[in-house]
Amino acid sequence: MSLTLQTLAEITGAELHGDGETVIEGVNTLADAGPRQLSFLTNSKYRPRLVETAAAAVILSPADLAACPTAALVSDNPHLAYALAAQALFPPVMSPPGVHPGAVIDDTAVVDETAMVGPGCVVGAGSVIGAGVSLGPNCVIGARCVLGEGTRLLASVTLGDDSRLGRRCIIQPGVVIGGDGFGFANDNGHWVKVPQLGGVRIGDDVEIGANTTVDRGAIHDTVIGDGAKVDNLVMIAHNVEVGEDTVIAGCAGISGSTRIGKRCVLAGGVGLVGHIELADGVTVSGMSLVTRSLKQPGVYTGGVPSQPHADWQKNFVHLKRLGDMHRRIRVLEKELAAARSGEPDEQQVK
Repeated sequence: MSLTLQTLAEITGAELHGDGETVIEGVNTLADAGPRQLSFLTNSKYRPRLVETAAAAVILSPADLAACPTAALVSDNPHLAYALAAQALFPPVMSPPGVHPGAVIDDTAVVDETAMVGPGCVVGAGSVIGAGVSLGPNCVIGARCVLGEGTRLLASVTLGDDSRLGRRCIIQPGVVIGGDGFGFANDNGHWVKVPQLGGVRIGDDVEIGANTTVDRGAIHDTVIGDGAKVDNLVMIAHNVEVGEDTVIAGCAGISGSTRIGKRCVLAGGVGLVGHIELADGVTVSGMSLVTRSLKQPGVYTGGVPSQPHADWQKNFVHLKRLGDMHRRIRVLEKELAAARSGEPDEQQVK
């Protein structure tokens, strides 16, 4: 889609500097943008490329405007302005409504006439597919599922029985929602399956990345709140609760019955043990392991940043000796305290 800079300024709420009639046909990086493309500057490390850009216009902050050699859309939040501009220039391609002949729909399922059901899809008994819903090829919808208005499932998404998705959700390829949780009881070394009887409830405007899994609850439902965003390859176990507008990055693993508050951020590779709580506004740095509840907002870090291999080897040798070093220090502290107790009092000396 082609839009003028004036139109993009109105869409993004940015302040226009330059010719508002300039036509924009796409977006690109500062280094690669051409004369009919829009670029953006959201990271200061790329500021040196701004002065050489051939873009028709650049989205940037007020602090960077003086260095911009071309038209600009000035915003206090350039990243957000870029997102809105890109959405306007590249609106999602909506599939025409209808049910593909290769789809299998149970007689008791309800499919809105404005929904699209692609080839190879299966919709189970009692499920409801809402207005404007799109099911990509080979999606499997179990029994008694509900998909809210405008929700889109891309290719090969599986919803287990009793999964409920709100409005305008986007579920990327390969996601499994509502599979059995990891529940087993030990019988003298043998594992006996515990039936997983709950479902999954997902709010409005949730996006879930490719090949992520969200397990059904053991008794009560697993819940993901409105506006939450979950990256690729994330594991969300049974009875987890994820608060509104929380963001979970790739390869995070969340154990069962964990409760995560609103507006939290879990960076890549974070691991959470089960049955703990994270307060609203908690941020956990990448590769951190959380083993206890975090009851105050803030940033928490438990990972070890990378370092030269030789340094790591030296430090690890000391790490293995920490117990012995601690014991020796305690002995020295006691000896020092005993020695000091035999010294004359400073006040008496004076």
